[in-house]
Amino acid sequence: MKGLAITSKGIEDTAALEIKELIGAICETQESCVSFDFKKFEDLCLLCYKCQSVDRILYLIDCFEFKGFFEEFEKFFDDLKFDDWIKNNKKIKIECTRIGMHDFKSVDVEAKAAEFIIKKVKSKNTKIEMREFDIIFLIYIINNKCYFGIDFTGFELNKRQYKIFLHPNSLRGTIAYALIMESRFSKKDVLLDPFSRDGIIPIEAAFYASNFPVGYYNKEKFAFLKMNLGIDFDKFFSGIDKKIKKARKGIFSYDHLFKYVDYSRKNAKIAGVDKHIKFSRVELEWLDIKFEEGSVDKIISNPPTSRNSNLDKIYNEFFYQSSYILRKNGIIALISRMPDFVKRHAEKHNFVVCKEKDIWSGEQKLNIVIFKKKNI
Repeated sequence: MKGLAITSKGIEDTAALEIKELIGAICETQESCVSFDFKKFEDLCLLCYKCQSVDRILYLIDCFEFKGFFEEFEKFFDDLKFDDWIKNNKKIKIECTRIGMHDFKSVDVEAKAAEFIIKKVKSKNTKIEMREFDIIFLIYIINNKCYFGIDFTGFELNKRQYKIFLHPNSLRGTIAYALIMESRFSKKDVLLDPFSRDGIIPIEAAFYASNFPVGYYNKEKFAFLKMNLGIDFDKFFSGIDKKIKKARKGIFSYDHLFKYVDYSRKNAKIAGVDKHIKFSRVELEWLDIKFEEGSVDKIISNPPTSRNSNLDKIYNEFFYQSSYILRKNGIIALISRMPDFVKRHAEKHNFVVCKEKDIWSGEQKLNIVIFKKKNI
């Protein structure tokens, strides 16, 4: 059986590694998605519940490339076999998500798919619904490729329910997780975010380090609960939740404003991981007082980019302090819209770039830069 994970452009490799770690699947990355093999439907449910890098998880029925979409779409539907899903789920919802330039709209695709499905099943009991539904058929179109499958999630996984108190430049949870993984963060590492803003990076790190499922408070919302999969979901969820680790407080969420320290703490509490994070109002100049020399494994952050700030002073102090508190083989992982500026200041304090990567948050291009200390 085939699955499809929809994700943001640029973090496909992160999603593939996470899927492999969670269910042991062999993955193939494509633009903004990852296809993979799975053995049982519990695997898809597990990915919905725990994956931090994906937007949706689908049971992939099939896919095709197109030139003239609707003509090929109808032929594609004629060859599909999904009668068993219709037989067991009479109320159907159809969704279409598109990325790229097309001469048609998503609502047109949804309408055509509804027409084809009703024609194919020839059942008066099958109804297309928008609110009350048993199953969601999702059509994912990216440029000239179309994927058709059954959505096991039912909502966008990147829209974290804990994000209530927000900074204007808040990251998506999936992007924050990708940044953390690019640093090769280990569950035992000491991690610092000195510009935590609304706490997204420390919270995503705490999910991962503690095995706390990112979907813990969304249990009742998943689309797979409405399907006749023969799974005891009480047992399924409790088996995963038993693996949650006790707090160790190796993750530090700092900001120079009380307002954002409060935001971070409140969001973490809503997320259920506040006991795994140490929150404090700390100026950059105080980092060498808060940490011993060489005691931090990873510094991961989304530093300020506003031209209203004294950015030269901020970045100079940041890298100066980092050079003291970071371990010899420690890593700084930053995400920014101005990587050349960041690299210029890093070089002044003997940090070198060991990796760069472009990612997209919607239409916005961001740059991940990974630094390590220069061997002198």
